[in-house]
Amino acid sequence: MNSLERRAVGGLALVYWLRMLGLFMVLPVLAAYANDYTRATPVLIGLAVGVYGLTQAVLQLPFGLASDRVGRIPVIVFGLVVFLAGSLVAASAQTIEWLIIGRALQGAGAVAAAINALLADLTRPSVRTTAMAILGISIGMAFLVALMIGPVLTAWLGLAGVFRLAAVFAFVAILLLLMLIPRPERREPTTLISGLRAALRDSSLHPLYAGIFVLHAAMTAVFVAVPVLLSRRLGMEAGDQWSVFAPAMLVSILPLPILIWLAERRGHQAAVVLLCIAMAAVALVGMTQVVATGSMLFALSLYFAGFNLLEATMPSLVSQAAQIEARGAALGMYSTAQFLGAFTGGAAGGWIMSGWGMNGVLIAAGALLASWLLFAPRTPWRTLKTA
Repeated sequence: MNSLERRAVGGLALVYWLRMLGLFMVLPVLAAYANDYTRATPVLIGLAVGVYGLTQAVLQLPFGLASDRVGRIPVIVFGLVVFLAGSLVAASAQTIEWLIIGRALQGAGAVAAAINALLADLTRPSVRTTAMAILGISIGMAFLVALMIGPVLTAWLGLAGVFRLAAVFAFVAILLLLMLIPRPERREPTTLISGLRAALRDSSLHPLYAGIFVLHAAMTAVFVAVPVLLSRRLGMEAGDQWSVFAPAMLVSILPLPILIWLAERRGHQAAVVLLCIAMAAVALVGMTQVVATGSMLFALSLYFAGFNLLEATMPSLVSQAAQIEARGAALGMYSTAQFLGAFTGGAAGGWIMSGWGMNGVLIAAGALLASWLLFAPRTPWRTLKTA
């Protein structure tokens, strides 16, 4: 990467890390503390936990379209301001309804597509997968840090204090975005209708939309089943489960440079992607046989290794396959499919768990990933490698 690309990647990774840390910090504790809110019920508490994903899914495409029309940075700033406002609403909430509204506003700052599009604008195709991998790792690190510090900060500051801290993170992210991130070259803005039409009609993008839906549906199903597996089969308390997730995530990062080198430099992009899909599917099915912490750590590391490479590769492929003037719209469609997959996987995982248990969830998630192998070859690999 050249100096401009390093500045763009580092700055956007930090912006994204702050935003996602603010979003994730409450996940380990929200369900437990939400009982203190007026008129709280299990259904409304569940809605408070998950509503951010629904608003993100709905608004990713409009934000992506708007970034094609008015520019990436203004749209990202607006999204961060919405997230900041939602954090303050949640911090001041006294009833469960206002907590839900605050969480919905947090999710409504749906900047993922615009950030990915800006990163694509500022990097060359030859280094874009590496850049996207760094962005993906920043999200993974935000999740791990949030798992560890969320309960501690909540005990110290209270849930309202954690939401206020999230607002501070959003404000700092806005400053970093305005001060550190290079401005992309100006291009003729596309109309909203033409951008949407291009994102929907381009058949080369369809397997990528379907793939990210499958990847995140399986991922959220995993987080329905694995905590139960760790608790029931391995006797691990909920507060200690980060001690398995954290090392598994860290170990899974180790093969990323080799896999990215094979995909980008050696031209084996299709083979690497198909290998990672198969790795993740096998790991999930293998978890059904786990009876010890060591074997669980191995299976999770294998799964996360495949997931991380796919998470890094997919937006890079979309950005290269999409028409330049509709890149934001395409990444908006991609992000919409991503969050819809997360919502679907969580709901379906809970339903499967009630009927077939945690092994049923893991087998279903593995089978869903394996089904991706049927349509993944339709991706236009040759076009992407030479873009």
